Amino acid sequence: MKKLSALLFALVCALPAAATDLGDDFRNHISASSDLSAYNKDVATMIGVADFHTAKGATFPGFDIGASVSAIKPSGSNHISHEDYLYTGFLTAETKLPVLGITVMARGTDMNGFKSLGGGLKYSFKLLEVIDVSTMAFYDRGSTDWYKQDHYSASATASFTFLFLTPYAGVGYDYAKMETKNLPYRLSSDDDSVRYTVGASLKPFPFGYLFGAYTKTAGNEGFQGGIGLNF
Repeated sequence: MKKLSALLFALVCALPAAATDLGDDFRNHISASSDLSAYNKDVATMIGVADFHTAKGATFPGFDIGASVSAIKPSGSNHISHEDYLYTGFLTAETKLPVLGITVMARGTDMNGFKSLGGGLKYSFKLLEVIDVSTMAFYDRGSTDWYKQDHYSASATASFTFLFLTPYAGVGYDYAKMETKNLPYRLSSDDDSVRYTVGASLKPFPFGYLFGAYTKTAGNEGFQGGIGLNF
């Protein structure tokens, strides 16, 4: 896990330098008249893009553990965020239950002023013997010093493997409720959005892989990259 954390740090260093962290950027530009909706959607997308990096599920009694970075370009309607990207890293882990054939997943972060802890379930199956398909659902509890967010997501993805390369494509739905805290006023917003993702995973070693993806929603776009171990 220490090696994964070091690689995650290297991924973050490749991002544009931010003047302030995600929480302080929010505090510096929020006001009692602000509309949280677009900001809430952007943060929800930042979490939701971490739903998948392939359609393959973990195998029992094995594990899949990884580290990734999600970076979202704020939408034009987001007048609160003044940074080029909202970003954070995630540590993830998943394993398959021996009886039901369902994968149990967990993920969390404490980076760039943003904390989150979540978990979910995934069901994977083969289509035409060559295409992997997965459906999954997550719940995450995220926060900064200035707001908290409940995030729910549902996603579906398909992939196929050719030698060491696994291209994948997926669609996801994010619903999130955000409320401010530690401010002299209270703001809240409930919002949802749909995202579309294309990416590829490369497995040059028997147990190691790396991946990258591009995500588009109606209001923003984002990128994800990561590494992991599958055994």
